[in-house]
Amino acid sequence: MMDFDDALADLASQGLLRTRLVVDGPQGPLLTVDGRGFLSFCSNDYLGLANHPQIVAAAQDALRDYGMGAAASALISGHGAAHERLEHDLAAFIGWPAALSFSNGYMANIGVIGALVGAGDTVIVDRLSHASLIDGARLSGASLKVFPHNDVARLEQVLARCSSPRKLVVTDAVFSMDGDVAPLAALADTCARHGAWLLVDDAHGLGVLGPQGRGSLAHAGITSSQAPHVLLMGTLGKAAGVAGAFVAGERSAIAWIMQRARTYMFTTAHPPALAAATSASLNIIARDDWRRAHLRALAEQLRSKLAGLPWTLLPSDTAIQPLIVGDNHAARGLMQRLREQGLWVPAICPPTVPKGSARLRISLSALHTDEHIARLADALVNAARESTA
Repeated sequence: MMDFDDALADLASQGLLRTRLVVDGPQGPLLTVDGRGFLSFCSNDYLGLANHPQIVAAAQDALRDYGMGAAASALISGHGAAHERLEHDLAAFIGWPAALSFSNGYMANIGVIGALVGAGDTVIVDRLSHASLIDGARLSGASLKVFPHNDVARLEQVLARCSSPRKLVVTDAVFSMDGDVAPLAALADTCARHGAWLLVDDAHGLGVLGPQGRGSLAHAGITSSQAPHVLLMGTLGKAAGVAGAFVAGERSAIAWIMQRARTYMFTTAHPPALAAATSASLNIIARDDWRRAHLRALAEQLRSKLAGLPWTLLPSDTAIQPLIVGDNHAARGLMQRLREQGLWVPAICPPTVPKGSARLRISLSALHTDEHIARLADALVNAARESTA
């Protein structure tokens, strides 16, 4: 039997033991933990919509109309009017023919991959793809191959050698730990030439990138008529500020996924109030271009203020700004130093990121202010000065 105490102590000795803090109150740039206020740079609420009054009101109205729980899987009696409306709204928002809602992004990726491929087929993943994509590939029973991060030329070589009847390429759109964007147009063209599906995980691009925040495919200029072999998975608990996920694509592909995705078929549908809240969120995302403009301005301000630090700020035009520290203990020590000053910036260590690349993952929100950025930058500059003194 496994000795859990020894295993946990070993994680702690490597600086890899994870802990949780309990937040009291709503999400936002200012959070309360154990009665103490923090300026937060750790949330994925990129557009600041998690507590938007119109979204809250939509959820409250839906609670009155539909109650709380869906009470059954979508294929039994759990697919309600709010869910049906949301799927139409999602397809229209993305500009793809059809959409299918899931409980969360992890379940969506696992279900979609398992519906598209199986034994004898091949899934080809970007090396830095999210764990849900890798797990989905493994669980599908298909052969799993990996191509170097954002290396379209190497992907072309892998596809050229692949003789499987069905081939599926999977990638993040915005990589959650590096903040960089996949070369989606080139990936889509390469997959089309080799008869492969392309599944794009747009968890961190939806709402932030593209005209009116319509996501990474729109940002790359990819349309459904040009790319019927492309599927997009989007999560709704980040920029959209609610919860859940969806996959969008051609109608026949979405119909097939509904028939075969086990994580859709065999789970209770998410609460209708969340579906109604998400429909309201999509309207705000499309309307409020100022939120994306402010995010871009904040990122530029932060990058300017952190130039010259001994730590590497990875190039990123998104809300995710990773500061590479390297050593696990050093990254956690820097996190703790900031926390003592009322700043909450999470340290991300292996296995989430490669060994030797522990980092602070700075996440920006449209509700952050110039003063918030200045406060964080000053604390990091002072920490760097003292570390080299």
